[in-house]
Amino acid sequence: MNRNLWLMVFAQGLFLTNNVVFIAINGLVGLALAPLGWMATLPVMGYVVGAALSTALVARVQAALGRKRSFLIGLVVGLLSALLCFYAAITRNFYLLCTATVIAGYYSANATLYRFAAAELAAPAAKEKAVSWVLAGGLIGAIVGPNLAAATRSLMAVPFAAAYLALAVVALLGLLVMAFVQFPPEPTKTSAGTGRPLSEIMRQPVFIVSAAAGALGYGVMNLLMAATPIAMQQCALPFSDAAFVLQWHVIGMFAPGFVTGHLIKRVGALPVMSVGVLLNLLCIIIALSGVQLHQFLIALFLLGVGWNFLFTGSTTLALQAYAPAEKDKVQGVLNFFVFATLALSSFSSGALVTTQGWALLNWGSLLPIGITGVALWWLAQQRKAAQNSQSR
Repeated sequence: MNRNLWLMVFAQGLFLTNNVVFIAINGLVGLALAPLGWMATLPVMGYVVGAALSTALVARVQAALGRKRSFLIGLVVGLLSALLCFYAAITRNFYLLCTATVIAGYYSANATLYRFAAAELAAPAAKEKAVSWVLAGGLIGAIVGPNLAAATRSLMAVPFAAAYLALAVVALLGLLVMAFVQFPPEPTKTSAGTGRPLSEIMRQPVFIVSAAAGALGYGVMNLLMAATPIAMQQCALPFSDAAFVLQWHVIGMFAPGFVTGHLIKRVGALPVMSVGVLLNLLCIIIALSGVQLHQFLIALFLLGVGWNFLFTGSTTLALQAYAPAEKDKVQGVLNFFVFATLALSSFSSGALVTTQGWALLNWGSLLPIGITGVALWWLAQQRKAAQNSQSR
């Protein structure tokens, strides 16, 4: 760890504070303002739709202006969108709230590249650990986010309106932190400009599996996490319980970051990701066993740890799929797959939990988890066959 990596850890924590507060309150604010109940999580969906739509633009901005300027622009957008969310809440304008969260997606599309930037700030032999440690910075969001949402809930006449103002302050802190990060010079482009064609890169088995595991693992996590505050409210559990569950869920997402990089370095990404799949399955088993506080708590904690193993592993796998000159376009595509899946899961979570219930939501999660498991097995077989052919 060096000074720049520690600053990125803090920047990641501030970004996750924004994310956790959005997840904790946007569905509930949406439920209070939406014309129809099934529209409750549209503000959550707007955040990831905005991120998906922004991935190509972010990639171009990063290629043209570099990491630092692009990250600073993203934080400015995060600040302005938080203020717009505040105005939408106090004026009780549901559609403006959705629009504001779409704009906020640009900040998310920028900040989800922090993990790739971490690999560039570390020595080549320490890339896995750098990615893992920066992701572990999300612990700041795990601690601050739910408490911030709970503390600001009743500060104004409109519930949670003050939380959006607090997020504007969080974005200001992010700007201050990012101003002190020193990124390495951008890699020199090849004679072709940006390396291999994107279609060639995307045909690689390692790219296919890293993209599938990252997107589906994040999608399942978001599907269940976004629905949890609404499901717990339907079960007559207070918001303080939902904030507590989300806090431990996010701790599960990022606390393993202190060891996940070491595990990947020691045993490889595929075994660690396979454990992540098993933890997701265990989460669903517990979630289906009942709707008491302890069942929500244990299920969401395991879901968070499973996500950490899958997402950290998929990020380190992705590093094997491209050369430095190809990073902007490839990382943009990887993030697009993640955010497109998140958009679908965000919409589905609200529609399913308000119309079909918590149990059906969990049963439906088995399909993407199964696909992820099959993808990991396929890549392992591909590598085994390649090793056998080389030994002959």
